[in-house]
Amino acid sequence: MINKLGFGFLRLPKKDGELDWQTICSMVDVFMDGGGVFFDTCYTYLNGLSEAAIRKCVVERKHRDSFQLCDKLPGYLFKSYEDCQKYFDEELSRCGVEWFDILMLHWLNDDNYAIAEKYDEFRFLREKKAEGKVKRIGFSYHGDAALLDRILTAHPEVDVVLMQLNYLDWESEGIQSRKCYETCLRHGKSVMVMEPVKGGTLAKLPEDAEAKLRAVHPNWTPSDWALRFVQSLPGVEIALSGMGTMEQVRANIRPFEPLTGEETALLADVAEIIRGKTAVGCTGCAYCVSHCPKQIPIPKYIKLYNEITCYPGDDWKIIPTYHQMVLSAGKASDCIGCHSCEKYCPQKLSVVDHMKTIAEKFETSEA
Repeated sequence: MINKLGFGFLRLPKKDGELDWQTICSMVDVFMDGGGVFFDTCYTYLNGLSEAAIRKCVVERKHRDSFQLCDKLPGYLFKSYEDCQKYFDEELSRCGVEWFDILMLHWLNDDNYAIAEKYDEFRFLREKKAEGKVKRIGFSYHGDAALLDRILTAHPEVDVVLMQLNYLDWESEGIQSRKCYETCLRHGKSVMVMEPVKGGTLAKLPEDAEAKLRAVHPNWTPSDWALRFVQSLPGVEIALSGMGTMEQVRANIRPFEPLTGEETALLADVAEIIRGKTAVGCTGCAYCVSHCPKQIPIPKYIKLYNEITCYPGDDWKIIPTYHQMVLSAGKASDCIGCHSCEKYCPQKLSVVDHMKTIAEKFETSEA
């Protein structure tokens, strides 16, 4: 029986517009009574109130050796190497601790990694680990597998990577869960998971998708399936859940057996059902690409468009993926309307019209 649940202090309950301190404390108690020990926060979460909640609801009420704490430095805000120490000291003070179990750089992508390198932020992590101020070091990641490979090659000192991973994003072109996960394993890094239930999306499924799961395990909720998927993966150390209610804590902390191969395959089928309810019915055959005079990767752009249509809340992650793609390929707006692609599309899609829609969606939005 396993449970690798970590308590993410991001979606905390509120009462009368303020954090509901009493409920949070009770949730912490239930979490730890159920065997949970790992808490996660960040300098920017809830405008600093997340770290304050860690201090008030965990640190001041529990013995330091009874829990593990992960915090993240907002390196993208730094203007010098000295800022590393400045923000680190503030995080220690906010949380009310003298050391962290894990210290990460927050939100690495192309732009933020460049900032991290400019101000030698990985050196700071190494120094804090050598001083005993942190036990392990790492970063949270929001980029593609190629950049992740580059970072881990340049920084083998990293112990752990926090990444978005769930069964729906497993083959996502924008999130690249599987590719990033496999990159971590190839470099011998421990994996921590964020968004195992995709911000609640996988807690409420289309009726036909949920029916497939209920037919196998009538008493399992969709969230149970999602958490079991990530926790069953080799190399996954912690699956963070941003729990906001006592009911979520009680449901998520239960131990369980890893998924079988058949159960994992069923989730792949369910993911297909979810993806099937998409804006554009492209199958990704790519017959169109070889006939495009502008070499626009049409299926990849349509896949991103379908993702952002289904999950608009992920636009901050999906839109930058598009802008990264166009650095080495034609943009959707490069379409000249020749309709050559449509002649070879088995699905008879109005590709030219879709390219116009995609250009409006992605190229008029900030990366």
